[in-house]
Amino acid sequence: MHDSYSELILPFGSSSQLTEEYINASGGIRHGKLMEHLDSLAGSISYKHMLGPTVETLGRIQERGFYIVTASVDRLDMLAPLDPTRNLRLSGQVIYTGHSSMEVAVKMETIGMGHPDQTVLLGRFSMVCRDANTHRAKQVNPLVISTPQEQALHRIGEVMKQRRQSSALRSLSLVPPSSSEAEALHSYYLQYGQGGKHEPSQFSTSGEVWMGDTKLEKCMQMFPQERNVHQKVFGGYLMRLAHELGFANASMFTQNHVRFLSLDGISFARPVPIGSILRLTSQILHTSTTDMEYPSLVHVGVKANVVDIGTGSEQTTNDFRFTWYREKADAVHRRVVPKTYQEAMLWLEGKRALELGAKIRGLRRKI
Repeated sequence: MHDSYSELILPFGSSSQLTEEYINASGGIRHGKLMEHLDSLAGSISYKHMLGPTVETLGRIQERGFYIVTASVDRLDMLAPLDPTRNLRLSGQVIYTGHSSMEVAVKMETIGMGHPDQTVLLGRFSMVCRDANTHRAKQVNPLVISTPQEQALHRIGEVMKQRRQSSALRSLSLVPPSSSEAEALHSYYLQYGQGGKHEPSQFSTSGEVWMGDTKLEKCMQMFPQERNVHQKVFGGYLMRLAHELGFANASMFTQNHVRFLSLDGISFARPVPIGSILRLTSQILHTSTTDMEYPSLVHVGVKANVVDIGTGSEQTTNDFRFTWYREKADAVHRRVVPKTYQEAMLWLEGKRALELGAKIRGLRRKI
């Protein structure tokens, strides 16, 4: 397992020029740019697992006979705010392998500058290996476990894969919501979705807002400067675009500054071609005031579609889910209210994501 370990140091504490490239409008570090690095790191770790720890260059994909792509991102959880005055270490390794898949655990830590190292983010990527000629699943190298610590990581990777498979079977696109979820949805709609008190725009001061009024989107052309080794748009770049649009939506919806809490999941359905038109659409899916640690949570979905400029038809390439929390707890809380059945299912998906995040934080506090 340790053969695939890789790390990247970003010397924010000692390089003002680097900090200037990553700084956001509030004086912090742009999370979206760090996500680009994490996706690239997960890919490098996966190739290192397949090619060996001494590999220095990837070379031509056809000569290697295989390629690796990101299938999904299970979670990225922020554990503490980033300190822009300290160096940042991004690291990770393969912790579990299936027939053609690899679970990659990643970590971000603030290091040095006279303070003890602090873990600020933990996350997991699911990578898959494909034959370069047939594009079918290709078997990956089995994982050798050497220490009790590696055995514990391997068990975590196995549990994560099983949980992802279980969640897929419980998807609301396949099965109806549970009776408790249906009851919660009905109660919420009776309390907030009736009475005609909603304003037609999320920019109003009303406490309740129709989900359909929270959409925010942008269209842009994909240029070759953002291509990966497969000559498609780099997945980390898409993560950054989705994160920045989601942040803008969450900020305008809450009418306050928000902080990133978690990336709750990303699915990669198909690659994005260079030269294509990409439509990114964000929407507020769920809001919550029940979390004691974060009393004002906003769950945002961002969908990426490739637009066929000849026919106008669209194909979904990625589905992103993020959670932010509002910094000012004393501000008026705004609630998103679904109006259609499809929106109701999205509302329940957001509810599930926030409940899972709260459960993970609770387990971490016990540890």
